[in-house]
Amino acid sequence: MRIDKSKVAIGFMVIGALTVVFGVVLLFVGPTVMKEKIIENTVIDPKNEMSYTMWKDIPVPFFMSVYFFNVLNPQEILKGEKPMVEQRGPYVYRKRCQKDNITFHPNNTVSYREYRQYYFEPSMSAGSESDVVTIPNMLVLGAAVMMENLPYAVRLMISATFKTFKEGPFLTKTVGELMWGYDSGLVDFLNKYLPGMLPSTGKFGLFAEFNNSNTGLFTIFTGQDDIRKVHRVDSWNGLTELSYWRTPQCNMINGTAGQMWPPFMTKETTLPFYSPDACRSMELVYQRPGVMKGIPLYRYVAPKTLFANGTDYAPNEGFCPCRQSGLLNVSSCRHNSPVFISHPHFYNADPVLLDYVQGLSPNEDKHGLFIDIHPQTGVPLNVSIRLQLNLYMKRVSGITETGKISEVVMPMIWFEESGYIDGPILTTFHTNLVVLPAVMEYMQYGFIALGLATILIAALVHHRAKKAHRKATVIFTEDKNLGASRKESIKGSHGHEIQEKSILNNSEK
Repeated sequence: MRIDKSKVAIGFMVIGALTVVFGVVLLFVGPTVMKEKIIENTVIDPKNEMSYTMWKDIPVPFFMSVYFFNVLNPQEILKGEKPMVEQRGPYVYRKRCQKDNITFHPNNTVSYREYRQYYFEPSMSAGSESDVVTIPNMLVLGAAVMMENLPYAVRLMISATFKTFKEGPFLTKTVGELMWGYDSGLVDFLNKYLPGMLPSTGKFGLFAEFNNSNTGLFTIFTGQDDIRKVHRVDSWNGLTELSYWRTPQCNMINGTAGQMWPPFMTKETTLPFYSPDACRSMELVYQRPGVMKGIPLYRYVAPKTLFANGTDYAPNEGFCPCRQSGLLNVSSCRHNSPVFISHPHFYNADPVLLDYVQGLSPNEDKHGLFIDIHPQTGVPLNVSIRLQLNLYMKRVSGITETGKISEVVMPMIWFEESGYIDGPILTTFHTNLVVLPAVMEYMQYGFIALGLATILIAALVHHRAKKAHRKATVIFTEDKNLGASRKESIKGSHGHEIQEKSILNNSEK
C-alpha cells in the first residue's frame, strides 16, 4: 500500500498548529497559574504548612551582633575634652523568635505575641561576656539632662543621692552586666520610691527588657480577602495609631510587622513596617536588583530622610525636638531619657556629629542597613538591620558628676540583627519559585518552537510531495502520448505495405 506523503504532511501541520496553540495558551495561562499558587502559599493560613510554619516559628537563624564604644578618656571628658572611643566586639547572640497566643478573627486578621530569647555564641564573638568595657552611665548622665530644669536645690539633692549610692558618670562593667543587667542600689531605691521611672523593675541593663520578652500584641491581615493587605498591621496593643509624637502622620502605624511583605513587588514598591523598639513606623526604598544563590532579589535600604531632622525633611517635624540630621529622638517613648537612635558610626548623619567624638569611621557596607527581598513573594532572603544607641550628655549645674562635660551626642553601642535563608528552606524556595517557573516558561516557548518547526517541516514535505506528484503526472502523460503516436505510426506503415503488395499483384496479372 502506497503512503500519501502529502496527506501525512497535512496531518503533521495540524498537529504543529495545535502544539503552537497549546504553547500560546500556556504563555498566557502559565503566569496566572503561578500567581495563584504564590497567593495560595502567601496567605497566612494553617493549611499552608510550609509558609505558615515559616511565619509562625521563623526557622531561619537570626543573630544579634553587639558592638560597644569603649570610652578611652573618661577623666578628660569630665574636663571638657573631646571623647575618644574604640569599638569592641562583636558580641554575638543567637536570637530565637516564636509567635504565641495566635488567634484568627472573622475579619481576616490574626493576633499574636512574638517572644524573643537571646543566647550568647562564643564561637562567633570577638570576646566573651566577661570582657570589661567603659561606657557613659545612663542613670547619672541621662538623669542629669532630664532634671536640668528642676530647682537648683533639687539638683544638689540628686547629686548627693548619686554619691550615696556610689554612682559615677561612667560605668566600667562586664559585657554581660551591661547587656542583661547588674545590681545597683540606686536602681533598687528608684524602683521602691519612684516606681515606673525606670523601664525595668529588676536589674538595670541596656537589653534587660528585651530578653524573654515579647514585642506587644500585633494584629495583622491574613490576606485571605485581599493579598495586597497580607502581613499589614491592623493594630498594635489594640492601637491603630501612636501617641508618642507630635503629628498624626508620625503617629501612624504603617506597613507590616517587619518580617514579610505582600507579594508581587515592583521597583516602585517601598517596604513600610512598624518597629516597637524604635517606637515608630519606618520605610525602606528600592536600591538595586541582585541574585542570591540563583534567586532574584531586590535590595531595599534606608533613605537618607529616615532620621533627618524637621528642618532638612519637613514630614519628620513631628519626631522633634530634633538635633542634627541622622538622629531620632526616642525620649518620648523611653521614659524621657535623652536617648537617640542613629545608624552606626553616624552613617548618613550630619558630618558635624563626627567632629564631636574621636574614633568613628562610617562606612555603607559595614553600617548601612538593608533587606534583600524576593519580589514575587515578599519573603526576605537576607536581612541586616543596624542601629546605634546614643546618649545626649552635657554639664548640668548642681549635679557635680557631670563635671565640665561638653554638650555631645555620645555613641554607646550599636547592634546588627541579621539572618538569611539557607539549607533545606533555600532549596525548597529555589525549586518552587525559581526552577518550576523557569521550567514552565521553557515549556511554553518549547511547545511554540516545536509546533512551528513541525509546521515548517511538514509544509516542506508537503511541498516536495506535491512537486513529485506533478512531475509523475507529466511523465505519465508524455509516455501515454508517445505510445499513441507510435501506435498510429505502426498502423500507417502497415497499411502502406498492404497497398504496395496490392499494386504489385495487379501488375503481375
